[in-house]
Amino acid sequence: MNSVVTVSDFYFKYLRSDLVLKNINLEIEKGSFTVIIGPSGAGKTTLCKAMTGIVPYYSGGDYAGDVKVLGETTKGKKVSDLAMKVGLMLEDYESQLVSLTAGEEVAFSLLNHGFPPEEADERTRLALADVGLPGRESYQLDELSGGQRQRLALASLLAVHPEIIVLDEPVSAMDPDGAESLYKLLDKIHKEHGTTFIVVEHRVEFVLPYLTDLVAVKNGEIAAQGKCEDVVSKIYEDAELRPLLPDLWQVKCNLEEKTGRRFALWRSSNEAVKELEQNGFGKGVRA
Repeated sequence: MNSVVTVSDFYFKYLRSDLVLKNINLEIEKGSFTVIIGPSGAGKTTLCKAMTGIVPYYSGGDYAGDVKVLGETTKGKKVSDLAMKVGLMLEDYESQLVSLTAGEEVAFSLLNHGFPPEEADERTRLALADVGLPGRESYQLDELSGGQRQRLALASLLAVHPEIIVLDEPVSAMDPDGAESLYKLLDKIHKEHGTTFIVVEHRVEFVLPYLTDLVAVKNGEIAAQGKCEDVVSKIYEDAELRPLLPDLWQVKCNLEEKTGRRFALWRSSNEAVKELEQNGFGKGVRA
């Protein structure tokens, strides 16, 4: 496996807390679109922060083990240095916006990293176009909708050209149309730039057409990890994790359990209906 993130024997606890992460061993493959699922409080956000050096080197706390990003340990690295390699957008993305205009927001991190103004301007223009906000450089942040500000936060990450982007619950405050739109955008970036995406997501149905790998976290430990087709059945067997799978995959696993047959890893209801009809489950099945 060509891994871009490797977490080895990693333990972590915040100050005055119990262990949040326990014996984490995880590899994220280059170019993958990895989704992390798990119950609330399982340690998913902390794991994301560990991949970007925020945990433990900014937040504080006690830890053991190691995290490597693109082959280099995060130990002793500044969060700003790691930001050139791996970008993070938290669920509360608004807290990451620090400027008055869209152009200034995207250029902020570029200028802080020492890019010359001309290159910062060009990268800003391209990043805004990539997220569907072309020509919005002079827009005040309060002139942008919530969804547009979220895209702006993503543009600020893209402008630096990190090889890895980590997103924590990116569609938690969006309606279904907004969620589908954002994931189509991420898929476009994933395919065009080969960016590795790591996404914490409760509503997996929105990312169903795009994810390649799945990681399940439970009680601060890795319960399952790997290619979706290899781990979905294992996750389904866990009563606590099963509800976190999209309904389509729960139906698939239930049918396999009852019939002894094996079905494809459906990415849409239309795929499910087509295969079920081909296998003699009747014409009454509807998407």
